[in-house]
Amino acid sequence: MPAEGALWASLPVPALLVGSDDLILDANAAAEGFLNASAKAVRGIPVWDLVAVDAPLEEAFARARESETTLFVNDVDVGSGQRAPLQSLLQVAPLSGVPGVMILMISPRELSGRMTQNQSVKSAAKSAIGMAEMLAHEIKNPLAGITGAAQLLSMNLAKEDLELTDLIVAESRRIVKLLEQVEQFGNLTQPERGEVNLHDVLDRARRSALLGFGSHMKIIEDYDPSLPMAWGDKDQLLQVVLNLVKNASEAAAKSGGTIRLHSYYEHSFRLRRADGQGIALPLQIEVIDDGPGLPDSIAGDVFEPFVSGRENGTGLGLALVSKIISEHDGWISVSSTPGRTVFRISLPRADAPQDKIKGSGRKPE
Repeated sequence: MPAEGALWASLPVPALLVGSDDLILDANAAAEGFLNASAKAVRGIPVWDLVAVDAPLEEAFARARESETTLFVNDVDVGSGQRAPLQSLLQVAPLSGVPGVMILMISPRELSGRMTQNQSVKSAAKSAIGMAEMLAHEIKNPLAGITGAAQLLSMNLAKEDLELTDLIVAESRRIVKLLEQVEQFGNLTQPERGEVNLHDVLDRARRSALLGFGSHMKIIEDYDPSLPMAWGDKDQLLQVVLNLVKNASEAAAKSGGTIRLHSYYEHSFRLRRADGQGIALPLQIEVIDDGPGLPDSIAGDVFEPFVSGRENGTGLGLALVSKIISEHDGWISVSSTPGRTVFRISLPRADAPQDKIKGSGRKPE
């Protein structure tokens, strides 16, 4: 969909072009930052699958399109599934000369001051994810050739010279791993959900950790034996737990501390969906470590891309964790003080009505 490029790119608030079938046609740079996805990635996605509004807005949106009038919605919570909802002003207007196409602008009140300081940096960083998605395949191919060439060279080198080829191989593999994280973060494929025994997931993560990155740690199991089956993608949930355990082991690496894997059932934990209905998320997993805690400077943004408290950290691990849990219609939170950091995941039961699970744009009740 054509738009005046300079004006579109310069809009200081997230803006989307939405077609007559409610599919996203384009997103400006600020919207890429708000949605944690590139414009290319969101094109063709139903707008209400990505923009979660804490109010029944679809009918009003349709009426505004039909009558070609402007719609203003004040003080509603708007989220993207990748971040906590923000109280916002929504503005919807028809695109002049293009029947059925609407411009949706989101003006988060919380960001009114902070956006001018941080939004341009974050938008650029998150837009880089979309570019990296396109380039990752092309970059990984020559890296594979470089790695192979280094390994062949090492076969004819003296022992004292192997350090150089080993460095080439190690650094090439590190870059490939980073590119794979970027590809995973940009992947919009929905999880393949089924019944999942969360204790099996925790056990697999614990065994993997003790054989590798967490071998210096003491990992304690503290499970609720009566915990019901969860509704999720077993492999993706394992990826989430492994990431959290790895972060915990790195946080407490100097002290060789303790990680506690805790599961329990909380009857009262619910999220409120955009349509006002509540979703029960009673299954709780906690990954608890006794490390120094999160730095105050990043404590509120740890699930944002490129935010990391570690030297040479990519800042994509926890962003990917947040994305996966959001796609499971779950919730993840963190609390941290020196000596105790808790990442908590809340998930639905497998036997819950699926029509009451599916949704986005939720916040805790």
